[in-house]
Amino acid sequence: MTGASTPPGRPSGAAPSGRITERASCVLAPNPSPMTLDGTNTWIIAEPDATEAVVVDPGPLDEAHLTAVRDAVAAQGRRIALLLITHGHADHSAGAARLAELTGAPVRALDPALRLGDEGLTDGDVVTTGGLELRVVATPGHTRDSFSFHLPADAALLTGDTVLGRGTTVVAHPDGQLGAYLDSLRRLRSLTEGDAGAHTVLPGHGPVLADAQGVLDHYLAHRAERLAQVEAAVQRGLTTAPQIVAEVYADVPPAVRFAAELSVRAQLDYLTDR
Repeated sequence: MTGASTPPGRPSGAAPSGRITERASCVLAPNPSPMTLDGTNTWIIAEPDATEAVVVDPGPLDEAHLTAVRDAVAAQGRRIALLLITHGHADHSAGAARLAELTGAPVRALDPALRLGDEGLTDGDVVTTGGLELRVVATPGHTRDSFSFHLPADAALLTGDTVLGRGTTVVAHPDGQLGAYLDSLRRLRSLTEGDAGAHTVLPGHGPVLADAQGVLDHYLAHRAERLAQVEAAVQRGLTTAPQIVAEVYADVPPAVRFAAELSVRAQLDYLTDR
């Protein structure tokens, strides 16, 4: 879900397309909407001299998009050797089985229902397909099964829906949990520190962000501000998510108001358990 504020470090309003870093290129899926922004960013990751590529988030079950992904990898002189899924929402994962059928590549995800092959994903795993070093980072909160991927050689983070290129994401109660999400943001923030820290965010939707640390600071501050507003609303006697959304999220477009209600429910659960 997008919010009214925009993270720092966004070089332009355009969705990514083509080569973005030395190892990462993007094929934009044709599924734009208020929830998916310009569409799903399907990421192709490969070492410069490799003949194998990894695809992160094949995207929706759209034959033209999946063919475009396969063809983009072939145009690089490579084959798709592995598919990774950041989380199970259909706009990221629904095309995985079909792309696996087209390419013979296995699918790795946290959810066994999404896997094709023997291996899942676990926090701390390192994907080395085609000579890559792609580190698996568990970042639950948006959903329970959310992962991000750290690409140290490009100082980049592939964040799925945990961090978006424009606006902020929904913590989709009851699957999403605010406490876990805040912990995940802090964990990603820690990966931006030091001379070797990540500085580029390659999101699941929206444009690439050039200031990863600034973006994560913005996300944490935004969440703290919204949480304080919700807590104040509760203290004034508002008790339901629609009541709180009408006051605290008045700037949210009607098309994504339902997502704001999911976030408020996650915030209310967090306040109750705190």
